Amino acid sequence: MNRASEIPGHASHLPPGEHRDHLDHREHLSPRERADRGRAARKQVPRSGHAGFAPDMGRPDPLKVIEEQSATRVPELVPIRYGRMAESPFRFYRGAAAIMAGDLATTPSSGLTAQLCGDAHLLNFRLLASPERRLVFDINDFDETLPGPWEWDVKRLATSLVIAGRENGFPERDRADIVCAAVRSYRTHMRTYAGMGNLDVWYARGDVEELRAVTDTQLGKRGRGQFTRAVTKARGRDNLKAFAKLTCLVDGERRFAPDPPLVVRLDDMLPGSGRDIVAGELRDLVNRYGRSLSSDRRHLLHGYRVADMARKVVGVGSVGTRCWILLLLGKDDEDPLILQAKEADRSVLAEHVAPSAYDNQGHRVVAGQRLMQAVGDIFLGWDRVSGLDDRRRDFYVRQLHDWKGIAEPQGMMPRGMRVFGGLCGATLARAHARSGDRIAIAAYLGAGDAFDRALAAFAESYADLNEADHRVLTDAVKSGRLPAQAA
Repeated sequence: MNRASEIPGHASHLPPGEHRDHLDHREHLSPRERADRGRAARKQVPRSGHAGFAPDMGRPDPLKVIEEQSATRVPELVPIRYGRMAESPFRFYRGAAAIMAGDLATTPSSGLTAQLCGDAHLLNFRLLASPERRLVFDINDFDETLPGPWEWDVKRLATSLVIAGRENGFPERDRADIVCAAVRSYRTHMRTYAGMGNLDVWYARGDVEELRAVTDTQLGKRGRGQFTRAVTKARGRDNLKAFAKLTCLVDGERRFAPDPPLVVRLDDMLPGSGRDIVAGELRDLVNRYGRSLSSDRRHLLHGYRVADMARKVVGVGSVGTRCWILLLLGKDDEDPLILQAKEADRSVLAEHVAPSAYDNQGHRVVAGQRLMQAVGDIFLGWDRVSGLDDRRRDFYVRQLHDWKGIAEPQGMMPRGMRVFGGLCGATLARAHARSGDRIAIAAYLGAGDAFDRALAAFAESYADLNEADHRVLTDAVKSGRLPAQAA
């Protein structure tokens, strides 16, 4: 049985300056040989062998895992993280990627790898804007990205659907149907990509009009209306909307509007000398990170000036990491660009897979995102800062809002979640097909539903464990062991 520690790592003999953060699985192999490799993996790890989950006897204390992450984060924000994770099993799951990474490392692996999202729960699939200003459906969050067993992303997606289904009161039969639909979509799309040429796979993307056709066919009039509203809402979440929501006029100048502790302006955080040092570092970050962009986008960036900066709390699992929002203005004060500079720490997958080829964690995130996403933010880049708090920290930078539309699973009926899960499965297959051996993975999955049914069983078992871990956290909050703050 293959384990993550046995997976081939990254080549250490590459020429200086060249990075390869994934495998050399396709070199000199014919399609037939690649398919044979996938089918041979079934003998080592049957598809039914992925069913169910029982934690190892030596499984780490989940609270210890969470507290170890919190030790490197902004202390005053850690209680917000615990408060958000305590709200529900699903919110706990969103913040527990490190716990699940350790658990997944003990599960069977086919030995086939791909670039992983590392946190492929259902809320990390959403509507996004392409550089051509078209809406597409894609993966959004890559903080944990690294190469690893492709099964891990599929299992994290499947479990998130079960947890969301439980919170909606769906019976187990409906939850199994939802998971099977998502995994079947992953499997059938991977088989489609296996028959396509490399460029065709690279050009594939989930255009909004293709999604509209799916929802029209499978959800009818009600679904069509919901999808139209989601598209309209996503298009409304642009740079100008964020500008209006997050800024205000102060003495005739545009500044971020304080909303502590979620948004705190730098001017309100530190005294004069400390503020000036951090402000200088962040301005330098904007200038230096432009070197990670293409020359045309670097030219565009240099047409803006930094007008204000603030610390922002984002997400659930990311709460406590250092995240800055930067207000840039272009031709005048009504021509904004709002960037988010987010600290990139070591991936939760790192201790379970081969080392990353990138020594900058921001570079790791950006490289993984560019590899997995069909389209990307034109301002996505990375840099390193050493003077913010006398410690070297890696950051990646992107636009704060750019036509992002997020799903609302609490409002879904079983049929709607089944369709949404299918879209997520298809998107994940396309992302894995760009980096992994799509022909071998497709051959391993086959035409039958053995893997689909196995993951439905896995997801139910892991959802049970997630609920138990969530109770451990809430008990720790109630007892006062962990401080929690609602925000």
